[in-house]
Parts: sequence; structure tokens; C-alpha cells
Amino acid sequence: MFKSTLFVLSLAAVQTVLADVPVHSTTVPAPTGITTTLPASAGYVALPTASVISGSFDGKMVKYDRAGSSGDCQGQTETGEADAVFILQSGASISNVIIGANQAEGIHCRGPCTVTNVWWEDVCEDAITMKQTGAGDVSTINGGGAFHAEDKIVQHNGAGRIVINNFFASDFGKLYRACGNCATSYERHVTVNNVCLKSGSEAVGINSNWGDTATLSNIKTSGKPSATNVCCTYTGVAQGSEPPKIGCGDGYSACDYSASAVGSC
Repeated sequence: MFKSTLFVLSLAAVQTVLADVPVHSTTVPAPTGITTTLPASAGYVALPTASVISGSFDGKMVKYDRAGSSGDCQGQTETGEADAVFILQSGASISNVIIGANQAEGIHCRGPCTVTNVWWEDVCEDAITMKQTGAGDVSTINGGGAFHAEDKIVQHNGAGRIVINNFFASDFGKLYRACGNCATSYERHVTVNNVCLKSGSEAVGINSNWGDTATLSNIKTSGKPSATNVCCTYTGVAQGSEPPKIGCGDGYSACDYSASAVGSC
């Protein structure tokens, strides 16, 4: 039973959310700094199926997850788009949302998307999966944060570039990973600026043999990752195999940053 202080949407309201979410007129100011604590939620919705967003959706800091459904967390079991909380159509945007612990996949972006001030209370399999296919496609994650990601926070399965700004991560495996064994071997790029990373293993993992690159600036860490594993390179392989790690650090040409760009938080 939910606490009395928690606002819970009615069944009718939940059913409304399940349809393609229309464009909202709300203008969301872009975060300019890092917040290191999970915001208080303004309500709670457990979705029986993934909510598909077209246009822009402002969640107004309501917490959403998939509690009690097939999309609930299944640990590190490989799940898919149907197990997401939100599915963003190409060009869609989402802002001011808390993703609760009871979910498997968080957000899936089918094409370029914009994610602003979105928080993951407890990442299950992956927090957000990017599936854009154009070499010139760009998706942006600005503000927000994620906690307790056993593996990856941002999984980049598609092509193009992902930009991550003003983000906080705590207790995680990788902030960003360019897929090293997906069915299609795209060239992928990531730009990371002004992030605070606490108790993680790697900030960025890319596949240098496929032309992937990472550009990093103003990276703040606490514990791991250290300056030597802010950017790690792998050899991308065919689907079904495990990509071997080459190494980590600013000595690799695919990793564009300097040790002086790494500080503490």
C-alpha cells in the first residue's frame, strides 16, 4: 500500500498515459549544473505496458515504473523495448521524470531524442538505450542522474552521436557503452561534459576498430573511475561474441581528453 503522502494516478489516468503521448507546450529550462541527490517525487504511476512518447512530455517529477508487470526488473537478464517504461519516437523529448526501481529497461529511443532532468532511482538492466540509425543523428542527455547500475547506464546500440551534459552517476558499471557486439556494427560517437561520477568502473567504453570516438571534458570522479579508466577502448566483434578490452586512458587516439580534464567530486 502506498504511503498517504504519495499521489497515485487513477486507473483512468494511467490508461491515458499508455497511448502515444502528445506534444505538450511546457518549456523545460536546460540544466546548467550537476545535482547529486534524487529529487522528491510528485506522484507515482506503475505502467502495465511501455508508454510511447511522440513530441514532448514533461513528467513534472512524477515517478514511473513497471511494478507488477512483465516490465518489472529481472536483474541482468537481457530484456527489450517492450520492457521499457518509456519509448521515445524519433525526435521526441522527455523531461522532469523519475524512473522507479521496478523496471527493466528505463527509456528506449527509437531515433534521435532529448532527455532532460530524468532520474533513475535504481537502474536494472540499462537506464537508456539509444537506437538512432543515421550517421548524423544526435541525441542529448542533459541533467538528471542514475543510481545503482550494475552494468550500463547509457547503451548506444544505434549510430551517430550521444551528448551527455551535467549528469550525475553513483554506483555503476559504465556511464556509456557503445555496443560492441550488436547485429549492426555502426560507427558511434559520444561527447561527455560536466559530469560527477561516484563509485563506478568506467565512464566511457568505445570500439576503436569501428571508428568510435569519445570527447570528454570537465569529468569529476570519486573513487573509481580514475583518470586511467575515464575512457576505455574495446575491439568490436560479431553478435554472440564478447568484445575484448584493449585498454583505458588518454593515450588512445579514440579517447579525446587530457588527464587535466579529470577532477574530483
